[in-house]
Amino acid sequence: MQYVQVDTQSDPQSNTHPSTDKQKNLGKILVKELHEIGLRHAELDTYGYVYATIPSNTNKKVPVICFCSHVDTAPDCTGTNVKPILHENYSGADIVLPDDNSQVISTKEHPYLQQRIGDDIITASGTTLLRLPLYVLWKIPLYFGLARRGAPREWLRTGR
Repeated sequence: MQYVQVDTQSDPQSNTHPSTDKQKNLGKILVKELHEIGLRHAELDTYGYVYATIPSNTNKKVPVICFCSHVDTAPDCTGTNVKPILHENYSGADIVLPDDNSQVISTKEHPYLQQRIGDDIITASGTTLLRLPLYVLWKIPLYFGLARRGAPREWLRTGR
């Protein structure tokens, strides 16, 4: 949940790529962590893309695999002071966001939540970018993962 606390806000008025320097902050963290786990070839390019390769574990002639990522950003509001909340073993009840009790992710408005009973759900506290229910229901499954216990890898990758 550390990653969602990094401010990667973009600037739609900018002519640079990425549109703000702070968009590279998460990439810098990822490269550092890749080096810490032993990957020698991990880098952040001038556009904010992270590249990493893992050495082969076979003597066979096989192609190099490159892992490349980008960071999704939003211009709407800052990522500063995002407080992710982990709702472990979701019970099926409405989720009231603690920093703004008027922000409620209700099962009536979002019946999809009933399919998530027993899962771990990540939201924000209610006053930052992650507060919108659609973010919780769509971005979380695709990027952060509603952590379905025992989920097959394919589900974790696609959110289905």
